[in-house]
Amino acid sequence: MAKIATDAARPKAGVERTVEKIPEGERHPAMKPRDAATLIIVRKPKKANGVAEVLMGCRGSGHVFMPNRYVFPGGRVDPADAKVPVATSLRPEIDERLRRAATAQRARALAVAAIRETFEETGLIIGEKWDGDPGEVGKHWQGFLDKGMAPALHHLDYIARAVTPPGRPRRFNARFLMCDAEVLSGTMKDSSEIYDLRWVSVEEARKLPLPTITGHILGEIGRLVANPPPRGVQRPIPLYKTINRKHLLLEE
Repeated sequence: MAKIATDAARPKAGVERTVEKIPEGERHPAMKPRDAATLIIVRKPKKANGVAEVLMGCRGSGHVFMPNRYVFPGGRVDPADAKVPVATSLRPEIDERLRRAATAQRARALAVAAIRETFEETGLIIGEKWDGDPGEVGKHWQGFLDKGMAPALHHLDYIARAVTPPGRPRRFNARFLMCDAEVLSGTMKDSSEIYDLRWVSVEEARKLPLPTITGHILGEIGRLVANPPPRGVQRPIPLYKTINRKHLLLEE
């Protein structure tokens, strides 16, 4: 089994979380969180005693939201994501989990957004051959859909959701999805969104400058990689959310 650093145990749902406080002068007006999707790509070790790794990159200093922080590929959902053709659909249990807090169309769009953002930011493709007509291909999909590929949603797992607390310059209702690096194609490269792309173990990742939520998600990744849940079986999904100024870990 792949070795990976883990937290001792996930805190019980409903407990208050400790997060960084925002100085009063840096708070921003309240805004509605926008749907977003993040993709965690796990690379399993080739050797039996090796360590599994995840793909991360650094956001540039010019970004308003989380500058100079290492993150997983991802971003907000675009309206067009709901209309993009796919090679394969979400697995039933993943679709059901996402639809607990989204419509069926939105659940599909979230998965497509995770794959699109990963392609835009890293050049990596999570897709399969597709012989349909994609129609006019937007710039974000050039090199993907026009190459006879379409998103393969069945490769994705759903592991967590987090809503950005009030007072930040941007707020997102982010779904964290995960897939195995073995399904990747394409050539990895930096982009204008994130640079210094690197494969790191969870232990190494914790030493990087991270957003608070990314640290929590790394713990969840460690648990899932160390003890993979049976495929097709429903399980509780951690939800990080602020309610009445308290930062809570709930279950979805």
